[in-house]
Amino acid sequence: MRKINIDFNKALKKVLIVYAVIFLAGIVFIFVPGFGVKLDINFGGGTKISYSYTGDISDADIESTAKSVLDKSFTVSKSTSLAGDTKTFEIALVGKNSVSAEKQEELTKSLTEKFADNEIALYNSNSVSPTVAGSFFVKSVVAVVITAILVVIYVGIRFRRIGGVSAAVTALCALVFDVLITFFTCVLFKLQLDSNYIAVVLTILGYSLNDTIVIYDRVRENKRLMPDAEIGEVVNASINTTLKRNVITSLTTFVAVMTIVAVSELFGLSTLRTFAIPMAFGIVSGAVTSLFVAGPLWVIWKRYKAKKLSQRKNKI
Repeated sequence: MRKINIDFNKALKKVLIVYAVIFLAGIVFIFVPGFGVKLDINFGGGTKISYSYTGDISDADIESTAKSVLDKSFTVSKSTSLAGDTKTFEIALVGKNSVSAEKQEELTKSLTEKFADNEIALYNSNSVSPTVAGSFFVKSVVAVVITAILVVIYVGIRFRRIGGVSAAVTALCALVFDVLITFFTCVLFKLQLDSNYIAVVLTILGYSLNDTIVIYDRVRENKRLMPDAEIGEVVNASINTTLKRNVITSLTTFVAVMTIVAVSELFGLSTLRTFAIPMAFGIVSGAVTSLFVAGPLWVIWKRYKAKKLSQRKNKI
């Protein structure tokens, strides 16, 4: 069987260019009408009103009926239970576009009269003030930042024998790439940022870090087995050795998550959709950055440090 021998250090520049293009496209899409950053009411405040119904109702009919009552912008989405016995549609108003109890009653009355044959019934109603939503958003960001700090500390301590700080910082750089990919995925697929997104970010941080740690473990071992080898050679050998394991693990997880995506699209489960789609892209990015970014960036760091040390010695 042919031994895999990819030069990941040389591939770093090309991978960074690809990520730069993706990030640039993502930034552009933020300002494209219809896309942009969409916040759930838990992050931006607002009101969500869900109704159960029978038969078939078009989105256009729901929107026209709601517009006759609501004088604020809103979105309409549909979903079906996994058992297929309950159909619901949701009217969401984000930001300061909250709906008073009187308006909700008026809206419910208009919908039940318009769709008398569809057995319209109020299923759920939830309102969050912008102040409470803002507080929850800040706490979520703090949770992600604390996680990132703990990651740096953990990697720095665990791999202190091969340069803990450098290993931690380059691993963190790779994780930042993964988080940005999940963010721009939400922008591209018009997904709302909610508590599911925070769960995706925290999951990806742990998942991608695990792949990077496997590589760093092999680097630590190979530095002992290859004492005379240049650092780039050691890292290349380590990544190639763990390549099959990392690819199989990522592919297995990706297939599982794509199954969730398929189910969410089939039944219109928006809650699953906002989790599974960015998660799928995050897994792919995590696999790429752990192989092509973290290790090669660490090599650049170590080579730079070695060069500076050599220059100081020459001056002496």
